[in-house]
Amino acid sequence: MTDLTRVAVVTGSGSGIGAAVSAELMLRGWIVAGLDLKPSPACSLSIEVDMADPERVGAAIRSVETELGVVSAAVSAAGYYEMAPISEITGAQWRRMLAVHLGGFLHLSRSVLPQMLASSGGSIVAIGSELAVGGGGPGDAHYSAAKGALLGLMRSLAVEMAPHGVRVNAVAPGPTDTPLLAADSPWRDSGYLSTLPIGRLASPEEVALCVAFLVDEGSFCVGETLNPNSGAVI
Repeated sequence: MTDLTRVAVVTGSGSGIGAAVSAELMLRGWIVAGLDLKPSPACSLSIEVDMADPERVGAAIRSVETELGVVSAAVSAAGYYEMAPISEITGAQWRRMLAVHLGGFLHLSRSVLPQMLASSGGSIVAIGSELAVGGGGPGDAHYSAAKGALLGLMRSLAVEMAPHGVRVNAVAPGPTDTPLLAADSPWRDSGYLSTLPIGRLASPEEVALCVAFLVDEGSFCVGETLNPNSGAVI
């Protein structure tokens, strides 16, 4: 390992956007540690962890720092999507949605920040959602709430960390062509796709390019949210 080694952590790296982000960063010369409930074969190091568990997340980051070096980029892409009418959302569903999306971003950030602050630099990127920006539809209440809270935390953290050289930003994709969307998802319906200016879903690789920009090139971006949503929210 040399001084030029760049270490990134990507959560949700086992599939979808997280896997695409991991692959893109690896192409750009980063050493990537993937954190997910399932293996992340495309990463240099794969650690299976539940992002809702702060102690396990902290232990995973310490393992990454020991095996690969100081983490200078962290991408919080772990998450899941489900639909339920607001009258039918159980307490367990509500708590789990917040624990994974909002809690996962919080636990990741708090775990990588000590070393980033010690080295006076770093980049943290949260994966939000179009539904946090433009609002969700029927069945999206708990998901939209979790992603909206995530963006609020990102902005507050960005203000707090910017004076210390740590940049915090977000990418808020629209529906993306990943396994997260079932084949019969309303977001894949031709009627919905016809409302999009570009007429199709974004690919995870396209979203990954936005993340890589914030990590690698967007040194002027602080507290920003990029919106690769096929034109759904303009």
